[in-house]
Amino acid sequence: MEDRVLVVGGGTIGLATGFELVRQGTPVTLFERNDAGRGTSWQAAGMLAPDAEIGFEELSLYGLNRESLRRWPDFARRVEAASGMDVDYRDEGTLIVADDRDSAEALRRLFEFQEEQGLDVDWLTGEEAREIEPFLAPRLTAAIFCPSDHQVDNRRFLEATRTAFEAEGGTLHEQTPVEVVQPDPDAPAVVTADGERVEGGQVLVAAGVWSRDLDGLTPEAQPPVRPVKGQMLQLRRKTPFDLQHVVRGPDAYLAPKSDGRIVMGATSEEMGFDTTVTAGGLYDLLEGGWEVVPGIYDLPVDETWAGLRPASRDHAPLLGRTGAPGVCMATGHYRHGILLTPVTAEEMARLLRTGETSTWLEPFSPRRFSGTQSSNVSP
Repeated sequence: MEDRVLVVGGGTIGLATGFELVRQGTPVTLFERNDAGRGTSWQAAGMLAPDAEIGFEELSLYGLNRESLRRWPDFARRVEAASGMDVDYRDEGTLIVADDRDSAEALRRLFEFQEEQGLDVDWLTGEEAREIEPFLAPRLTAAIFCPSDHQVDNRRFLEATRTAFEAEGGTLHEQTPVEVVQPDPDAPAVVTADGERVEGGQVLVAAGVWSRDLDGLTPEAQPPVRPVKGQMLQLRRKTPFDLQHVVRGPDAYLAPKSDGRIVMGATSEEMGFDTTVTAGGLYDLLEGGWEVVPGIYDLPVDETWAGLRPASRDHAPLLGRTGAPGVCMATGHYRHGILLTPVTAEEMARLLRTGETSTWLEPFSPRRFSGTQSSNVSP
């Protein structure tokens, strides 16, 4: 058991990293507090949109996001091959639209910044945007088209990744909360809620918003991750409505899936672990969506929910070694968990298997908040 990796958390990051490890010959035991893949990752929209979501002061994160998108097609193919399941990877691109003068001015500033960074983006008039996506509102005057931004059906992807992980030999324990992580340079361990202690060669904490609640880590090693609430809803496509592109408006986004679902989101609320769906939250989403794609008005509502995004202090992920011996982190992905899955899984698997990694993870060391920042790379 000395080379076995113990993964705490069965969302997209835990499942995908576990899959990468087992397919390369490293045994993995994964512990999930509920059902694998049915937490925050299940409640996402599956947008893979580094260009649309570039932040003016987040260029390091943009670089990681862009690299992960580059890896997505190959990663999706590996998961599909191992699972025998289709993940509905789509590459039609994203439209960012403005619905009034103020949002058009903000959109122009974003476009100029995107161009300064060398992004593959196009400025469109409202008429040009409707030629690409006829279901946009007639009154829209401007849009940015991001042809390189893609999407995936995150629910299909999660089911496929779970199947692929087990098909490659991974061991999955669902309904098995981990309460304690016990660091050790040679044989770190986890202790489950029923008192079972399991030793391994290394521990990977990928528990999202629950990462901070694990006992056993020193205060310096505990990840500063908090939940940020996001309310969302799901519509069902009904003929003749046939939205084909991800559309991002000032107050809502719409992500159409191949099975007829249209996922809309998302609010951003500092409400702790509250997951109440509120009338105000749904009203804001529906109004924001209707302003840019009015054809949603007559569509049936399939589902509503509120998810919890795992956000660090700087809204960037925590990836790599911690100050606790034998314990690594892959958490705090905030709004980019699905997008960052391939680069996180591949680079964390490399770190856990060989002790070495590329420079991709360096800016995101978990130690950056404790004043003990050091390389993820073993000497």
